[in-house]
Amino acid sequence: MIRLLLADDHAIVRAGLRALLEHEDDIEVVGEAATADAAVALCATTPVDLVLMDLRFGAGTSGVDATRNLRSLPNPPHVLVVTNYDTDADILDAIAAGAAGYLLKDTPPPELLAAVRAASAGDSVLSPAVASKLMTRVRRPATSLSPREIQVLTLVAAGRSNREVGKELFLSETTVKSHLVHIFGKLGVKSRTSAIARARELGTLPR
Repeated sequence: MIRLLLADDHAIVRAGLRALLEHEDDIEVVGEAATADAAVALCATTPVDLVLMDLRFGAGTSGVDATRNLRSLPNPPHVLVVTNYDTDADILDAIAAGAAGYLLKDTPPPELLAAVRAASAGDSVLSPAVASKLMTRVRRPATSLSPREIQVLTLVAAGRSNREVGKELFLSETTVKSHLVHIFGKLGVKSRTSAIARARELGTLPR
């Protein structure tokens, strides 16, 4: 029996997932969480095999941070991200945090059920759209930013100065400038503003 926790800040999404999953003989929904912190707290006290995790919970802890916290528990559940967001930054951050899989919310029910069973066993699962994005990224190495470059550009897009980016990522200001030079070269641009715009066009950063 797969013990499942639904973590999403929209009650209607949780209800829809529960209605689908509870019809399966080998799946038991043992709880729901409307915040990322609640999901972590519940898994710290209740045996859970798999968490279906949204990425964004309003102003609270993100799904990525919650995934990282869940995977650091003494008896960590596997995490399957189920979200509307499919930028490179979102996907890479979730996988780096320890997610076993990444699905979009328009995934057909049979594929979702198959992914739940695979992820609960620790297998890696990606929706076709996400897999396609990652393959495109691999095939276009000249324009693909590294995870660290994406982190730097994400903070720049949020209005951080080079010094602030360095402080947040524990990098020297010189290293941040070096990352930006590489980013500009890969994206074929000459300014921070153009780099942000180009990265959004490519889906590397959210619009």
